Amino acid sequence: MVRSACIEQLLSRKAEDLIVIDLRQTADFVDYFIICTGTSDVHVRALADAVTEGLKAEGQHPYQVEGYDVRKWILIDFFDIVVHIFQKESRQFYGLERLWRDAPIERIEDDVLDNLIRDP
Repeated sequence: MVRSACIEQLLSRKAEDLIVIDLRQTADFVDYFIICTGTSDVHVRALADAVTEGLKAEGQHPYQVEGYDVRKWILIDFFDIVVHIFQKESRQFYGLERLWRDAPIERIEDDVLDNLIRDP
């Protein structure tokens, strides 16, 4: 539920290059990383707001939010799922996809939003 809701919120706000890294077999501290890119400081903050507000409306509150004021990389921790919202340069620099390349990575396309809305 949290995973789908995060993806839905990010897609509804036009997140770019959205992926889900399945870490259930790779890490013991998290199940999934959801990673996306925002086009500007304002867009990164809007994506973070959409995720936190959208999930709070469903009774899911983040354990921790980091980087909100800087807006180059915002991390939203829901325990089993961690959402990483980057500006393009920061995403390339930190390279989480490279770091966790042994884990399955699912690319989420824009048309997935229609399926999420139809099949909650």
